[in-house]
Amino acid sequence: MNDGLVVGITGVAALGCGLVAGVFFAFSTFVMTALRRLPTAQAIAAMQSINVAVLNVWFLGTFLGTAGVCAAALIVSLLRWQEAGSAYMLAGGLLYLLGCLGITGVCNVPRNDALARVAPAAADSEAAWARYVAGWTAWNHVRTAASLAAAASFTVALGR
Repeated sequence: MNDGLVVGITGVAALGCGLVAGVFFAFSTFVMTALRRLPTAQAIAAMQSINVAVLNVWFLGTFLGTAGVCAAALIVSLLRWQEAGSAYMLAGGLLYLLGCLGITGVCNVPRNDALARVAPAAADSEAAWARYVAGWTAWNHVRTAASLAAAASFTVALGR
């Protein structure tokens, strides 16, 4: 495999992971805090709107495109295992695919789907919101850390 292609895959993976980490970091550090300050019905309605708006070509293209590039980097790392930086490429791929994409599918999306079924002004909405915010935010911290660690791993791989 061409060294330039490997550098390109690794660089794009690093940038994609870093960009996704930044989005998740924003949610972990101030978006969810701001939503918690709103009255429950408004917070639920706002998060429901965010969860619909995020399903766009720009975010999904970046999020899933990064997963594709990370999968390619993981395969390249195994094919070129004896070469410097391969372990960092493997780590970066696994961190993103399991710690970001996997956690999203197993932990955050099901919570988003459950929140979509909550009527913001319903009697039980406050308890539903409290459960949502605590669980969703905790798993978002994991996604943030995994994406950032993946970006760092790919960056180290580039220097090898």
